[in-house]
Amino acid sequence: MPDFTRLRLDWEPRMLSISRIMIGLLFMEHGTAKVLDFPHQETHKAFDLLTLNPGAQGLIELIGGFLFALGLFTRPVAFLLAGDVAVAYSWRMRQRASFRCSMARAGGRLLLRLSLFLACGGGEWSLDRLLAGEPAIHRMPYAEDAFRR
Repeated sequence: MPDFTRLRLDWEPRMLSISRIMIGLLFMEHGTAKVLDFPHQETHKAFDLLTLNPGAQGLIELIGGFLFALGLFTRPVAFLLAGDVAVAYSWRMRQRASFRCSMARAGGRLLLRLSLFLACGGGEWSLDRLLAGEPAIHRMPYAEDAFRR
C-alpha cells in the first residue's frame, strides 16, 4: 500500500509552486490586455498611466503577475494582487448590484482566495527560496518520525 501521507508532503510545495505560476500567468494575461492590448478585447480602452483602469491596474497586474510567476517577492506581491482583485470584484458587484451566481464572479472570488493563500509562501520552485539559500526540498518531519522520539 503506498504511503499517501509521504507523497502528499513531498508534492505539496511543488503543487503550490505550480498554482503560483499559473495565477501569475493569469494576472500577466490581464495586464497585457490592458497595457499592450494583447489579447485584444472589444472593450479595450487606450492605456493612460494617470487613470485607475487600465493605467495603474494594468501595470499592477502586468508587473505583479510577472514577479508572482517567477516567485520573486511572493508574499508582498500576493497581498497586493489580492487587494487588486478585491477592489475590482467589489467595484463590479457595486455596478451590477445583484447577487446572482456567475462563473466570472466565482473566478474572481477564487483568484482572491488563492492570492491570499499564496501570500503565505511561494512554494518549492521560487526565486525567493533560491535567494534565501533554502534547500530545494524542504521536508517537514513526518508524523511517524515524531512519535519515535
